[in-house]
Amino acid sequence: MLSALLRRELLTPLRRRRMAVFQIGLATLFGLLVVIRWPTGGQVALSGARSQQIFQLFSYGLMATLLLLLPVFPATSIVSEKKSGTLALLLNSPLGPLRIFTAKLLAVLSMAGMILAMSLPAAAACYCMGGLSLYGDMLKVYQLLALVALQYAAIGLLVSSYAQSVDSAVRMTYGIVLSTSLLTLGPSYFFQGTGGTLATLGEALRALSPLSSLPGAGSMGGQGLMAKTDAQGRFLAWSLACTVLASVWTVRRLNHKLFDQSRSAGTMSDDLSLPAQLFRRLFFLVDPQKRSMGIPNFVNPVMAKEFRCRRFGRLHWLLRLVAVCAVLSLGLTYATTAGTFDWGVEMIGGIMVVMQVALIVLIAPSLSAGLISTERELGGWQLLQTTPLSVSRIIGGKLLSALLPLMLVLCATMPGYLVMAYIDPGMWLQVQRVLICLALTALFSMFCSAAVGCLSARTAAATASAYGVLLAISGLPLLIWMGRDAPFGHDAVEASLSFSSIAAAFSVIRMPGFQHYNLIPANWWFLGIGSAASLILLLARTYRLSRPQ
Repeated sequence: MLSALLRRELLTPLRRRRMAVFQIGLATLFGLLVVIRWPTGGQVALSGARSQQIFQLFSYGLMATLLLLLPVFPATSIVSEKKSGTLALLLNSPLGPLRIFTAKLLAVLSMAGMILAMSLPAAAACYCMGGLSLYGDMLKVYQLLALVALQYAAIGLLVSSYAQSVDSAVRMTYGIVLSTSLLTLGPSYFFQGTGGTLATLGEALRALSPLSSLPGAGSMGGQGLMAKTDAQGRFLAWSLACTVLASVWTVRRLNHKLFDQSRSAGTMSDDLSLPAQLFRRLFFLVDPQKRSMGIPNFVNPVMAKEFRCRRFGRLHWLLRLVAVCAVLSLGLTYATTAGTFDWGVEMIGGIMVVMQVALIVLIAPSLSAGLISTERELGGWQLLQTTPLSVSRIIGGKLLSALLPLMLVLCATMPGYLVMAYIDPGMWLQVQRVLICLALTALFSMFCSAAVGCLSARTAAATASAYGVLLAISGLPLLIWMGRDAPFGHDAVEASLSFSSIAAAFSVIRMPGFQHYNLIPANWWFLGIGSAASLILLLARTYRLSRPQ
């Protein structure tokens, strides 16, 4: 029965036509990662420096692909069974929670194995160049990737057991993956070489990221004296502990109590006594238990529906999100003022650009990728068709529900740039251009995610596709930048970087390595035309879906 469940978990995604395209695309992508740094001549250095550079680029590309594509499979595994009613049937079978969890975990690991298998030809090409050891370099990287796949598969299944919908499970899993792999690197980058408790804590958090254990990770972004720590050993201990804890936790949750979770109905503030209402009015800026007012005629009802049905769309949650972003911005401001004399305003500005673009790319697909696919999957689209609302009014309300939180989050992270301009008044023009880049990036991310998401009928596939497209547009040109001067020339690198909003902001802020590229206004034209094309695609697809079936 375990093998039957495992075959069902594997055959369902493998029978889809998009899986064949997925495999071909992976093999092509990994081949391109090697080709862009392949020697232009027929000779290679005896020291193996070029082969090590190619393998380092290949390792980072493979890790990014695994972190981007793998989480969607465990995140939707349990919650989709629970929503369709088949999880109750499995729990009533003789399988038991342990074998159900084992089958789902092995299915996700098989998907990870398929991703790694598609990379073997490119890895063999790196090895044939020389300068790499089979066991010391290549096997070590693949062991790390297998460990990462095991850890995030267990975390994704745990999140899936708690989630109440597929889209929330995907958002939470991607948030955990990006936080533990990227945000844990920030404290170490800020405080390395300074000594003291903050530097020690930064190194400890850095070891939690799988990126810190890849080849060449210790020399990337180094400033000052670097602490000599065993990042691979620390990550091994952390990953195994996290996997065991998440696995035991998930197995204990796989029982009939998943369907019997009672929630308190609570008490509305309007039903309390007058003194209690006055107290809550003074204590809460926005009372979450107060009944919402009716929708005015001048407000788009679809936008109001999206805000009230989405957890983070309610006003008190939006204020909390903005407050968290404001606190992060204050932290960046502190880093700006404390690090200016050591690093320079350009370096700090580059760090802020990376964090803000990462925040936009993380939030935008979660807000806009499922605007249409969620309605189609849950049956809400048929209800919208019965209303007298036009297609443009429906799309306008949904886009506004994604645009307003995105703009609030973006505005809450601006104080750092104001401090930079105050420290160096000559940077006012650069700061203004960076803010334009970020605003256009937010608009493009929203429209592109909505357009990509409307092509799919399932929220999980729409969200994963939106993340993939945005990260490819933002990140792949940087891989070409890593091959500047060999084999790509200045014009080719500049043309490719014109598509990346991160590179455009770097060139404006005069980040080291990007100051010789003129990417403005080419990047603005691309973002504007891309946003318009995405909006046209979204309207055309939605109009087609609104026609009688």
